[in-house]
Amino acid sequence: MTDALHERPVLVVDFGAQYAQLIARRVREADVYSEIVGHDTPVEQILARDPAAVILSGGPSSVYADRAPAVDAALFEAGVPVLGICYGFQAMARGLGGTVAQTGMREYGETKARISDTDSTLFDGQPAEQTVWMSHGDSVSAAPEGMKVTATTPGAEVAAFEDDDRRLYGVQWHPEVLHSSFGQRVLENFLLRGAGIEPTWTRSSIAEELVASARETIGDARAICGLSGGVDSAVAAALVNRAVGDQLTCVFVDHGLLREGEAEQVEKDFVAATGVDLVVVDAQQRFLDALAGVSDPEEKRKIIGREFIRVFEQAARDIAGSADDEGHPVEFLVQGTLYPDVVESGGGSGTANIKSHHNVGGLPDDLQFTLIEPLRTLFKDEVRQVGLELGVPEEIVWRQPFPGPGLGIRIVGDVTRDRLDTLRVADRIAREELTKAGLDRDIWQCPVVLLADVRSVGVQGDGRTYGHPIVLRPVSSEDAMTADWTRVPYDVLARISTRITNEVAEVNRVVLDVTSKPPGTIEWE
Repeated sequence: MTDALHERPVLVVDFGAQYAQLIARRVREADVYSEIVGHDTPVEQILARDPAAVILSGGPSSVYADRAPAVDAALFEAGVPVLGICYGFQAMARGLGGTVAQTGMREYGETKARISDTDSTLFDGQPAEQTVWMSHGDSVSAAPEGMKVTATTPGAEVAAFEDDDRRLYGVQWHPEVLHSSFGQRVLENFLLRGAGIEPTWTRSSIAEELVASARETIGDARAICGLSGGVDSAVAAALVNRAVGDQLTCVFVDHGLLREGEAEQVEKDFVAATGVDLVVVDAQQRFLDALAGVSDPEEKRKIIGREFIRVFEQAARDIAGSADDEGHPVEFLVQGTLYPDVVESGGGSGTANIKSHHNVGGLPDDLQFTLIEPLRTLFKDEVRQVGLELGVPEEIVWRQPFPGPGLGIRIVGDVTRDRLDTLRVADRIAREELTKAGLDRDIWQCPVVLLADVRSVGVQGDGRTYGHPIVLRPVSSEDAMTADWTRVPYDVLARISTRITNEVAEVNRVVLDVTSKPPGTIEWE
């Protein structure tokens, strides 16, 4: 984003990791400039960039898989400081002559690491035991010659190694994620101590740069933006509105998959704060008809994405037809796509496809607009900062993330009007109680899920019931790339459960999802 002509970059080699962009961001947070390059970039091109250091990211492959990406050994002989992370750690170990074994001892999520040398380059100033975030099946069983093993975990006898003479380092876990308690310190130790980089890089306002970029891209053309009520689309709309003013028209589609109060918040609060030109389209019946009888989550996402685009196309034709310039067409569609949306939809070389996103995998092939996604390289907390800089109301900026497909993917099973009404009430109750308890900022997101295809026996009013379960999924996260389930106080959970089972006739059971990400995703579908 920022002119870095006088900065030697730290290059993050992306092996298809969900976290490659997060690594680059963490490096920038250490005041060191970073960029991402693909794993298929020849080592000669990498070295030609004169990098201050290279970081090898994680990835979804096994080093033993067919066509698994490998590291050219020439990188390790070039004198450039290198840090391997997860898959990058294993590829590095193998490339240097170490052994990577398929031990069957998998580690996912929170793990305790034992540091054998707290004076080492990576672990200086850190405790001998620390919480780290793992996601691996294979393990390094023998370190390469010259490497000093500096950490172990229950599932990895070689969990970190260092070679100060060659300035080569590696860790099996993900130091870039929030849940690795000393992860940022590990990265900074590599950058500042191992690679000897001076932390002199600073970035100007993200918001100013994104506004300027949007203005340059759109030029004199016209654009529409789909507002969903969530922070992503709201910030994207405010940003483009700042860039091109009345060349932008926002379209709010009431698709009937919203939570209580969302339509009113968009139509009143957001418009009042930003002054955007807003068109409201009532398409509830259209979406219900399109989703009738569909229970597969991927199909639901694609249907919702397709219908959104069709509604936008009609809105664009209506907008252009009523314009003063006599039908000047709308050329751009603004979307609030974030980086986690891109990587989970298989974006990037080698990235695993976890789910189709309504902004990414759900778009029809015959799209009639040029997409502009000004937030595509950002994470949620960065988007919130941009929103605050642009004057978006805090009530919208700090809203819990809500998926574009709405409640349609929080109903496990067919989507019907009755099921939506049931889920809306349960969701409202959960949000009310979490707000009363002052937990809005502590919980990143709390999806409330209706298991519409599941029924369980209950007793209500001295009689047998056969109702649906509701799942509460409170999670803590910084950027949605990883998450842990939030330890909500029992008394708050009790109030939510009691109210839902008392006030929602179709529900007789409330359950709590206590799965981290990985292995689970935040949303159920």
